[in-house]
Amino acid sequence: MALDPKDTKTLAALALHRFGLGPRAGSVAAIASDPRGALLAELDRPNAGRLAAADLMDSGTALRSAVEFQQARRQIRREANGQNTPQQKNAKQDSVQPKNAQPPEAPPESPQQKNAQQKSAQGNAQGKGAPRPRPTVGVAPQEIYIAEAKARLDAALAADTGFTERLVWFWSNHFCVSADKGQVRPIAGAFEREAIRGHVLGRFGDMLLAVESHPAMLIYLDNARSIGPNSPAGRNRRRGLNENLAREILELHTLGVRSVYTQDDVTNFAKVITGWTVVPARQDPELGGTFNFNPRMHETGPQSVIGKRYDAAGVEQGRRVLADLARHPATAKHIAQKFARHFISDEPPPALIDRLTKRFLDTGGDLKELAKTLITSDEAWDPSRARFKRPTEWIVGSLRALGAKPEDVRPLVQAQNLLGEPLWRPPAPNGFADDNATWLDGVSQRLDLANQFARRNAGEADPMAVFEQTVAPFASDDTRRTIARAESRPQALALLLMSPEFQRR
Repeated sequence: MALDPKDTKTLAALALHRFGLGPRAGSVAAIASDPRGALLAELDRPNAGRLAAADLMDSGTALRSAVEFQQARRQIRREANGQNTPQQKNAKQDSVQPKNAQPPEAPPESPQQKNAQQKSAQGNAQGKGAPRPRPTVGVAPQEIYIAEAKARLDAALAADTGFTERLVWFWSNHFCVSADKGQVRPIAGAFEREAIRGHVLGRFGDMLLAVESHPAMLIYLDNARSIGPNSPAGRNRRRGLNENLAREILELHTLGVRSVYTQDDVTNFAKVITGWTVVPARQDPELGGTFNFNPRMHETGPQSVIGKRYDAAGVEQGRRVLADLARHPATAKHIAQKFARHFISDEPPPALIDRLTKRFLDTGGDLKELAKTLITSDEAWDPSRARFKRPTEWIVGSLRALGAKPEDVRPLVQAQNLLGEPLWRPPAPNGFADDNATWLDGVSQRLDLANQFARRNAGEADPMAVFEQTVAPFASDDTRRTIARAESRPQALALLLMSPEFQRR
């Protein structure tokens, strides 16, 4: 049963909690005249979903920079441990010289080298255990990761309703990669910006191709090292096929678990995408870390996938398989089910799933139309608020409600870790779970964070004002009395953030 359309204030609060990232001061009043229209209007804004991030690196640059930093750090460690470096070996070879030979003139030191030597000398003067000099080239992977996290948080806090950001987060979890895997860490944020944000309101097929050919996905699911058994590289190196990416594309990204594919389809599709790899960042200072199709690794010849024969050669063979998977009815239903479950409930209404499935197929996978169909469906506005907010939604919603704008994102990244949803670090290729049971067990851990948020913002955030601007339209009398009778402002704010009305969407 939908809410009374005349109760626009409650509809506005529901819209912000369920489809967005939570109310900010004045946001309920701002969209109360037409809550659905406000959500739909956000989808039509120019560059919706994209992130203005001129200071952030593209994935290739980030991977090359991270590798350069790591190589320099290893060199510093070798020198600190007295291990033979290439320079030391050359020095030993040059020490056998004719009599009366003059030593070669040393090349002038660069400013970076002088800086590194000064830091090293300071460390030696301080004794054993002193910090080693920091590399003067490249950027540490963790620094790139934190910069991306800050840009993502800023976008969430600045969003009007946050509906488009929620869509980005949904698709980023659907097509997840993990920063826990080596070279993925410095490019996990770039992956979301390049493969997800650029297509979040476009065609599913375009997003699918962008995701599966992105260096982060190719590295995460090991396709960068997959070699066709009968390819030139396979015959020479005796290295084999890796089916990880092919399986997850069929099982998780498109058709769904236990649907229309077989193990033969997985194997054949894995052969199709052999050669989809990444230019080694250590070897190419210009193109390292970018997508590359390597024909020497590719298994040539026709392949059959989901009952269809693909004769196309090279990279085009994989593109055609992906295009057909994007249009498959099983894909449409799988996406519709996940979409409805994420926004509405663990068991979404079958009629809503059917409507989303049909719209996906009718529009050729138009993701903006999919989002519009969700917003215009009465089932999506059920007042029961059955979904429990996931940790990151709750953290960002709390900051928005309190008007907080933290400069240092690292404590919030740690908070995500604490609550079990570490940023771009899902436990498996199927992403973070999207059901209530998974997140209910962590409610007690949210209390500590609620107290921290409340103490830091009690000076500027009035508890009853925040209450009226966030959950008042559907708050119970008990919640209102509990907050009003709190012994202090910090306690009142913490109680508000922990209230059932604030925890659910």
